[in-house]
Amino acid sequence: MNIAPFARPLYVMPKPVGARCNLKCKYCYYLEKQGLYKDELHPQMSDEMLELFIKNYLQSQTMMDVNFTWHGGEPLMRTIDFYKKALALQEKYSNGHRILNCIQTNGTLINDSWCEFFKKNNFLVGISIDGPQEFHDEYRRNQGGAATWFKVIQGIKLLNKHGVDWNAMAVVNDFNADYPLDFYRFFRDELKCQYLQFTPIVERDSKGEVTDFSVTPEQWGEFLCTIFDEWVRKDVGEMFVQIFDATLANWVGETPGVCSLAKNCGHAGAMEWNGDVYSCDHFVFPEYKLGNIREKSLVEMMYSDRQMAFGREKSESLPTQCQVCDVRFACNGECPKNRFLTTSTGEKGLNFLCGGYKKFFHHVRPYMDYMAEELKAGRAPANVIEFAKTKRD
Repeated sequence: MNIAPFARPLYVMPKPVGARCNLKCKYCYYLEKQGLYKDELHPQMSDEMLELFIKNYLQSQTMMDVNFTWHGGEPLMRTIDFYKKALALQEKYSNGHRILNCIQTNGTLINDSWCEFFKKNNFLVGISIDGPQEFHDEYRRNQGGAATWFKVIQGIKLLNKHGVDWNAMAVVNDFNADYPLDFYRFFRDELKCQYLQFTPIVERDSKGEVTDFSVTPEQWGEFLCTIFDEWVRKDVGEMFVQIFDATLANWVGETPGVCSLAKNCGHAGAMEWNGDVYSCDHFVFPEYKLGNIREKSLVEMMYSDRQMAFGREKSESLPTQCQVCDVRFACNGECPKNRFLTTSTGEKGLNFLCGGYKKFFHHVRPYMDYMAEELKAGRAPANVIEFAKTKRD
């Protein structure tokens, strides 16, 4: 039995149908991954591969709590029976581990049967939705080009009806970034969503040019600052926004809950339907393939010299401009996939969104300082609400 050499969680996201999806979102970075397996028209994880993964994944863990995050593509394109098999195998190989299952879905395939299954088995469901209808339907369309917002909302209503725990993941693009308060208040007031993650879309075309649907640094900075000002005066402790929580974690010297703001990366891999393991979900390219689970264990791949070097590269490759930056500790250069600009002195590796992040971290500094002091004193960070009401920037 292999044991992970480091006492930290090891994450590998399994993709039961690979990049296959019932939607065709304009900005999706994963649909193109179908090109890696051109000979397979309908890729899906076999029962044999499912068992191999679950057994190996659980044997790789040194922590009692183990998260399984089922991802895609669209993981609900597998049947409920597939996930029932997964649960049975988790029980078979659990060896005392406490297991949590999460699934990230576009929400359009959710029905009562799925909800009953999720509720019975304590699944946490991540729903991809980009805000109000006008924002969401701008880019999130199905294979035939039809709008999808109403189906997603129907799925959310069913989750609520059955009491299923869910959170929202929204992509911030060139369109919805210009309406930060409409965006934020939709999740808070209309969906009553308490846990919100939003991700800036930064994609490049075949020529290396940033796509027109990508958010600009200026938009991203203004978007974050505007929502933060609403949140810090009304919603701290009630509404949990991942990037704000991660920023506070960095402010007090803790590891943030989102890898993009961590000092190093490399601890979260992705496994395709056929057992191929890659360094990261955003680096599913041949040059980042670590091997196949049929030939190597997850420990061998995820703690290989190659993967450890991939993780360290994030901090070791920072240009001088980043190394001397006063908010480096909060940003850490953000995600390496976005670090394709050059600095004014010609060094490579500057993050495309640098200006936006710098504006945000400077803007939130007094509030983060206050919350950090409250935590140090054993008091609630939510006390910042009263502090914020007295401060107008």
